[in-house]
Amino acid sequence: MFILSLLTAVVIGTTPPPVVLEGEKGGTVDGKPFSTETIKGKVYLVIYADPDKRNLNEKFTEEVKKQNFPKDRFGSIAIINLKATWLPEFVLSNILKKKQKQFPNTLYVKDRDKVLVKEWNLKDEDYNVLLFDREGKVIFYKAGKLSEKDIQTVIRLIRENID
Repeated sequence: MFILSLLTAVVIGTTPPPVVLEGEKGGTVDGKPFSTETIKGKVYLVIYADPDKRNLNEKFTEEVKKQNFPKDRFGSIAIINLKATWLPEFVLSNILKKKQKQFPNTLYVKDRDKVLVKEWNLKDEDYNVLLFDREGKVIFYKAGKLSEKDIQTVIRLIRENID
């Protein structure tokens, strides 16, 4: 167990080391730098995904949307692992700009160099779901397809931590 925790920077109950995505490493859809240190102050759901796996947890994302959590206490960030796909960046950038307009309450971020795979040891070429409490500590993490139990756990954790 201890050895496993050394292999990953994402450990439940801890705050992962800060990471900044800017310039050639990535950033927001509008080109601004993004720092993971902004993941505090409210409960944040962070999706770090390979664009080719974007529909893997569609049931989960729809369930979260249905909950209509208060925006002053809950936020969502979608970080796209651009190096995990064969799709050209200009195509993805156009898609992300449209999504940012369609879903203004979710911040869309580009990771051009697998920075979070390297720094936080997130699973590459997959769909990573992270939930942070208001202090920026990880309270849920799973890579891959979420089970119904996982979905309910995340919804419960959001409810418990936004109050």
